[in-house]
Amino acid sequence: MKLDPLIKAYALEHKKEFSLFKQAIKRYDRIAIFRHIRPDFDAMGTQMGLYTFIRDNFPEKEVHFLGDNHVNYTPRIFPETERLNESWFKEPFLAIVCDVGDHERIADPRYRYASYICKVDHHPFIKEIAKHPILDINKPAAAELMCDILLSWEGTTLSKEAARYFYIGIVGDSGRFQYRNTSGHTFAVAKALIDTGIDINSIYLEMYERSLEDLKSEAYILSNFHVSPHGVAYYILSDETLHELGITREEGKDNVNLFSNIAGVNAWCSVTEDKSSVKDYCWRLSIRSKAKDISKVANKWRGGGHALASGAKVKSLDELPLLIADLDALFA
Repeated sequence: MKLDPLIKAYALEHKKEFSLFKQAIKRYDRIAIFRHIRPDFDAMGTQMGLYTFIRDNFPEKEVHFLGDNHVNYTPRIFPETERLNESWFKEPFLAIVCDVGDHERIADPRYRYASYICKVDHHPFIKEIAKHPILDINKPAAAELMCDILLSWEGTTLSKEAARYFYIGIVGDSGRFQYRNTSGHTFAVAKALIDTGIDINSIYLEMYERSLEDLKSEAYILSNFHVSPHGVAYYILSDETLHELGITREEGKDNVNLFSNIAGVNAWCSVTEDKSSVKDYCWRLSIRSKAKDISKVANKWRGGGHALASGAKVKSLDELPLLIADLDALFA
């Protein structure tokens, strides 16, 4: 594959980091790939793209992918996550962590048993877990960064299957190439993936196809949202409401971008009740912004993320007005 000059230049700039990553994969015969909890398109696309790439180019290696499944994406778009016995982790192995800024958000804690840890990510980190991480917070998706590494690896090939996974990751985290960090480089990587022969029409259908039942959820949200004085739109879905609508918390969160192109709305949030853990009971927020950096507010409220896309949580709805006020103040 003939590489775009932008991809070549980026690989040259990060030659040392890319080389260390490649050496680690060559050095270990047993590899486990990890990602963040409550996965999204980018986390799963990056993980599965890398898994497929290693299987295609190094068939002699034993490679696994770990983490929690997604209520919608598995097994519809991605295969169900593997389950490994504890005994597997007692022998030397390489852990590759994808799309995770905070070590506490890694879906399977057994990455700690690895003989060596690599990380490829685009989130600001709190506590680094890898000795030689590959990090670029200006990338819209971890999948783009992983493609930069693998496309520059001479003597290997990128299959159509691997390219499909990576394309899903880039499309998902770039908001279909709409978000601020999307660049000419992003499109260069996307072109390289498309050139493998992937069917982008079928990919978009898989990713964004909705059911008639989904319309009922949207109707509820559009009938019950709130807007702060300075344009912070939000909707609240209690556990009871989720059951009445017949959707999961993740499905309720996925409707957050209903407000993304509304004049007068500067930021928008989903607020969903999470009763999955008595110890960690909370209301989770998925927050988006048109222009202002919301990550500091998210960090204040037990979360974090990107400038225009972050997550947070409140322990009860009594705290919610305070969080909304913090967001509202950004646009005052």
